[in-house]
Amino acid sequence: MTTAVLKMAVHPVDQPIPEPVKTLFMASFPPEERRNWTLQKELVEKGRLRLLLLSREEQFAGFIFYWPLTHFDFIEYFAVEPAMRGGGTGSQVMTLLMASGKHIVLEVEPPHNEDAIRRIRFYERLGFVAFPYIYKQPPYPPYQDPLDMWLMQKGMPQEEHTFHQISTEIYKEVYGMVWPYPA
Repeated sequence: MTTAVLKMAVHPVDQPIPEPVKTLFMASFPPEERRNWTLQKELVEKGRLRLLLLSREEQFAGFIFYWPLTHFDFIEYFAVEPAMRGGGTGSQVMTLLMASGKHIVLEVEPPHNEDAIRRIRFYERLGFVAFPYIYKQPPYPPYQDPLDMWLMQKGMPQEEHTFHQISTEIYKEVYGMVWPYPA
């Protein structure tokens, strides 16, 4: 039995984002956890936010939106098509990204439900570790409360100083805010 090859390609900024990306984006993330789609597209078009398209056997398999920051890539959104989940696609994608040599940081929900626990375990199996410090994701919809999240990373010191450096850059570059986020 042969396994279909997973392909990743950086989406060109001068081309429209394929419709399946928007469909999966809207289906995979609740409104309080996602940026307005028009703004998301603008950030990609300006080259600040990168989009990796995932495909298997020439079929759309998923996407990653990430921010190339100073010492790490910050994965803001990662989604795999439901029909392609459970077959190792997510692990293959993360393994390919980790092979680039750049540190990866991402946000996950605390373990308050089965989906969140499953996501945390997925990243832990890949060697990611959650920082033991409080992190609040600023709200995407205006006038909402910030979300309690965990920052997970691989290969970086678990020190408070590192957490502060990472949080400060994410708040500034991704959210346009100053860290720490007001309580």
